[in-house]
Amino acid sequence: MEAQVMCKVHILCELVDGPYGGSHQFLKALRDGLRSKGVYSETVESANLIIFNSCQHIDDVLQAKKGFPEKVFMHRIDGPIQLYNMSSDLRDLIVYTVNRIIADATVFQSEWSRAENFRLGLKPTSHETLISNAPNSDVFNSKNRIEFSQFRKIRLIASSWSSNWKKGFEVYQWLDQHLDFARYEMTFVGNSPITFENIKMIKPLKSDELACELKQHDIYITALQKEACSNSLIEALSCGLPALVLRDGGNPVIVGAGGATFSCADEIPALLDQIVRNYKAIQSMIRVPEISEVVDLYYGFCKELVFAINNEGLSPKKLSLFSFLQMHCILKGLRLKELFNSKIERFYGHR
Repeated sequence: MEAQVMCKVHILCELVDGPYGGSHQFLKALRDGLRSKGVYSETVESANLIIFNSCQHIDDVLQAKKGFPEKVFMHRIDGPIQLYNMSSDLRDLIVYTVNRIIADATVFQSEWSRAENFRLGLKPTSHETLISNAPNSDVFNSKNRIEFSQFRKIRLIASSWSSNWKKGFEVYQWLDQHLDFARYEMTFVGNSPITFENIKMIKPLKSDELACELKQHDIYITALQKEACSNSLIEALSCGLPALVLRDGGNPVIVGAGGATFSCADEIPALLDQIVRNYKAIQSMIRVPEISEVVDLYYGFCKELVFAINNEGLSPKKLSLFSFLQMHCILKGLRLKELFNSKIERFYGHR
């Protein structure tokens, strides 16, 4: 297949520098990896395969499909979003609809995400695969990290771009009130809906700054709920930090033997003690994919799709006028709902 397939890939997403959410950081790393292989196209026009992400930039995806119906569209899926937000969240409906009418293939980030999305209504595409996330290994690695020592305070760290409560803040609030700060110190990096009393808070950091901060700590804690494949967790593991994660979503599979899992906050002190006592052994069991491996998996799947179209009779989906209008109606409904919610928030905020 290698000699027969020429595939140029474009990621249809506005990728910017600076602190941002996990999916955004992963897509930048994926783009850079594809660039280094010489297979990335900077424009939709010059690509023959388009990768788009979840429910993001769907107007652009619709226009690209309308303008270039012969191109192959690959959909990377997050979520389900409603599981960590509200059951009335329309974004999963957008994901499932655009996947049905546009996507020629689907990439899931974890088996948990795949199963939950199918359970909630996603329909299979003819081609699908499971590919984990990975960070930029030039940034997130174990070089120049501090040496672990039990003869000082153990340094814990958590992080989140989003301030959604289901990103773990009930657990972090519990730790702020109950952690033995004579033995531990803890840092939180990112955006938080609450102000901690004992946990040190740092504003969101750029990737290189976040990596440096992670390397100054010993153990990563995340209490993310219903997360498909946490980029922040993978970044911490890549920096050599054993992790303590909530037993939920796709994260327990990611941490594997390189840490421990908990189901409620009061289990954390004993689990921290176990990690501290067996630190080197647990650290040696950390297993995370390299971004180069993940890039190869994505590009291999891209070539498989292009080969199927060129040689096996697979045709890119055709976008009907009805489907185009249906998607626009769903997007308009989402925007009206967001506008209504923002007005309600402003109204009650001024009372």
